[in-house]
Amino acid sequence: MDRLKLATVWLGGCSGCHMSFLDLDEFLLELGQRVDVVYSPLVDAKEYPEGVDVCLIEGAVANTDHLELLERIRRCTRVLVSFGDCAVTGNVTAMRNVLGPKNAELVLQRAYLECAQDNPMLPRAEGIVPALLPKVVPVHEVVPVEHYLPGCPPPADRIRAVLEALLEGRAPALEGPQLKFG
Repeated sequence: MDRLKLATVWLGGCSGCHMSFLDLDEFLLELGQRVDVVYSPLVDAKEYPEGVDVCLIEGAVANTDHLELLERIRRCTRVLVSFGDCAVTGNVTAMRNVLGPKNAELVLQRAYLECAQDNPMLPRAEGIVPALLPKVVPVHEVVPVEHYLPGCPPPADRIRAVLEALLEGRAPALEGPQLKFG
């Protein structure tokens, strides 16, 4: 049997979901015998590959780099899982949306001008900071998603339940305490 090709991605968020993934502890060893991690902030892969079976996507879509990567991920992946509350709802990452239509510019001004201690300037050079989107959105507002894994971050047992179901070829069924946000 072919090993499942697993990817994890970190968009606009805090990396707490990936920290919770690492809390899988001994299950990581079992997982390592059943999957090939082909792309992740946890491995040194620079380009998202073709033929990925499952991708856990952490974080909301906040900039143009996220859009570009997400479109590639959808083209190259069979099953997408919105991984954590930022990916599912926008959560903390989307808090800038309440600032209105000019929120991206306001955030950049606050970070790079008002709070700068030395040499305040907006990063305008190409490739320094990807252009912020006018609104932060959850993953499913950009591409279709097959499964949702809520939590901020989702606890390790919830991540394990989803991964075990997917490894067994079943759709994850989160119910009761497993289906909890925050």
